[in-house]
Amino acid sequence: MRKKSILRRLAVVLSATIAGGMLFTGCGKSGDGDVETNSSKSDKLIIYSNSVSDGRGEWLKEKAAEAGFNIEYVDAGGGELENRLIAEKNNPIADIVFGLNTMTFEKFKQHDLLEQFVPTWAGEITEGLNDKDGYYHSLVKQAILLIYNSDLYNEETAPKDWIDLWTKEEYYGKYEVPTKLSAGTTRVVLSGILTRYVDPNGELGISEEGWNQIKAYFANGSRAVEGEDFYANLASGKTPMGQMWSSGIVSREEQYGVKAGMVNPSVGVPYVVEQIGIVKGSKKVETAKEFINWFGTADIQGQWAEEFSTMPANENAMDKASDANKFLSENYKVQDIDWTFVTENIDEWMEKIELEYLK
Repeated sequence: MRKKSILRRLAVVLSATIAGGMLFTGCGKSGDGDVETNSSKSDKLIIYSNSVSDGRGEWLKEKAAEAGFNIEYVDAGGGELENRLIAEKNNPIADIVFGLNTMTFEKFKQHDLLEQFVPTWAGEITEGLNDKDGYYHSLVKQAILLIYNSDLYNEETAPKDWIDLWTKEEYYGKYEVPTKLSAGTTRVVLSGILTRYVDPNGELGISEEGWNQIKAYFANGSRAVEGEDFYANLASGKTPMGQMWSSGIVSREEQYGVKAGMVNPSVGVPYVVEQIGIVKGSKKVETAKEFINWFGTADIQGQWAEEFSTMPANENAMDKASDANKFLSENYKVQDIDWTFVTENIDEWMEKIELEYLK
């Protein structure tokens, strides 16, 4: 298993390095390794993010241009961006990374991939969300939910918890299970299940029962098909249940004309926090600081919340949150998850799942 894992990781790193080299050339950086000391607001910033889909990237680029910033963004899953940043550590391409969750930013911090910087709005963030050492700061709170097609199910007939999906036959084949484990949302969902079965003597800190639950989850679900949209399948009834981040629901309801029901487990739901930080070794550090000072303000995060139905971490922007997000914040409690434990084990958990349950 280890040999396959090492070969796979080497392939990812090589791919990221090659892709990164292409991006590096396209961005017109000097390539001589010298830090640009005369950085200005108009210098092009390269931003890595897993939170620029659904029109977010285009909106951000337009708003940033209005504020005098010149940005380009790379849109990829959390796991892919993590691999790229690690592979590019000695020759960084990105200037800023945002959207990935706290456990991923903790990894970046451990790998010495981030510059210390405390933005002007740091004091407006809900207490306990920012990095206490100033390496990353919080933008958006996301509830990671199990949702269902409310035309086909209601609160009585829908599952009450994730575990119902694979322990009650009426839900077999009705829910989508991921086939790619690099996405941040998928990792959080699986972490929320696994951490219910913590056992210091178990494999990778998880009891045998816990691993059996994960095995049943994948065995009894309907696997995602590349090129097919989950929400389209939810709307059609092909797979009327599955995972979704809270801010992604509203736009998809409008697009597909289906109302999503949201499962509210008694243990709570995982809430993740999207963070932002400056990539260590960036040649545009001062410009990156200016951008972050602008992007995280209550004004911009309030606009972001109104446009994309996000739940701001900036308390001064919370009045701009949608009624749905205010409802979530007030009624869906946070699942108690030890994110330090998750961070220490997540890669090996995903490796085991990929090799043993995604054959």
